[in-house]
Amino acid sequence: MNKILILGGGGMVGQKLAKQINEANAIASTKLTLFDRAFTNNTVVAKSVTGNLADPTTATKLAADRPDVIFHLAAIVSGQAETEFNLGWNVNMMAMWHLLNALKVEHEASDYTYRPRLVFTSSIAVFGGPYPEKIDDEFLSAPQTSYGAQKASCELMVNDFSRKGIIDGLSLRLPTICVRPGKANAAASSFFSGIIREPLNGLEAILPVSDTVRHWHASPRAAARFLLHAAQLDTKMLNGRRALNLPGISCTVAEQIEALRHAAGQKAVDLIKAKPDEHIIKMVNGWPRNFLPERAIALGFEAEKSFDEIIEVYIEDDLHH
Repeated sequence: MNKILILGGGGMVGQKLAKQINEANAIASTKLTLFDRAFTNNTVVAKSVTGNLADPTTATKLAADRPDVIFHLAAIVSGQAETEFNLGWNVNMMAMWHLLNALKVEHEASDYTYRPRLVFTSSIAVFGGPYPEKIDDEFLSAPQTSYGAQKASCELMVNDFSRKGIIDGLSLRLPTICVRPGKANAAASSFFSGIIREPLNGLEAILPVSDTVRHWHASPRAAARFLLHAAQLDTKMLNGRRALNLPGISCTVAEQIEALRHAAGQKAVDLIKAKPDEHIIKMVNGWPRNFLPERAIALGFEAEKSFDEIIEVYIEDDLHH
């Protein structure tokens, strides 16, 4: 029997995770709580709590309920973290510090018996170039963006608080999640979804980079499954290395567009308009392109095998909703 807390539960991945928990009964739960700054399209039957996670008193209140499983998805996205420097560190790093310290208080008050599982959504942005052809599990984490530095800082905190026995945590370095439903957000990677989502909905899409750009992707459905699997994983198998590179699909923008052509024909492809953006081009050129995530695969994490499958997931789960 578990109390489950999803931080960022009003967001797209948080909503899909909550639905999978409810529909599949993936984790036997007596209480599911979703926390976010606001809930605009909440369709999940669960307790919803609003607030600001960067406020230390919020973390104290959430920790006082002593959730057994905490999914930490709350963050501001890469582009915003880069342009709003102070906000990025306050939301993406200090909020984690406040939460972990609040959990430490509950751990000590319980005579050291309370030790929740914490699953943190990190990012492949923790890596910086120059890159090998494929990033393996031994490649150095050396971020070259504020967003990546914030995520890497949280990974270190999760590892240290776990080492001290306060939490039982792990960090999942998610691929870029694509195809995201709804409207574009402030993430610099938003166009990867936009060039598929908009044409499938009969709308024009802007491509700000060359179609030779290669990147690492997984679907929203796969992201929710990653999180569920992590919540039930025997963390002793991690051998103290609590950050994982997750499986995904490495493909070029041209290969994405070809998959769109397979799914919806040339008329959809014709809705993509090239409009180079030097700011986005510079950021994308510093991103990872391909991975060899052998540890995560050995631990049972799974993603799609082709970008065609990722488009199929969007069509099945989100296109007509």
